[in-house]
Amino acid sequence: MSNISEAIDNDTVIKEFIDLFAQQDATTLAPYLDQDIVFENYGSPVVKGRENVVSLWAGVFSTMERVEFTTLNQAVNGDIVIAEQIHGLALPGRPFAPIKNMAVYRMRDGRIVEWRDYTNSEYARTLM
Repeated sequence: MSNISEAIDNDTVIKEFIDLFAQQDATTLAPYLDQDIVFENYGSPVVKGRENVVSLWAGVFSTMERVEFTTLNQAVNGDIVIAEQIHGLALPGRPFAPIKNMAVYRMRDGRIVEWRDYTNSEYARTLM
């Protein structure tokens, strides 16, 4: 029975986390990230540690006029959450770009300890 409540909790944690991106305030992301988080955005250098991941997103938020992440489908298996998402991004004065993304999260004690985003970066650049 504990696996079911753990799955529900991890499901909720990731949904709440994704909703925060529209606020464009990287400090709101920190409580969801493990101190030793490893973030990998496919095709970009790996970022390690909560402070570094928060700093990365602070830079993204300062560049973008609009950021909205939407989850289309999400599956939870214990400490693994897989989410099909649309990462909506808009540079100042540019159209809103709906970028398809697949995210894989590994959770530990209610926080994200590993986060991998799989996006076709070349296609994303054509939208932006």
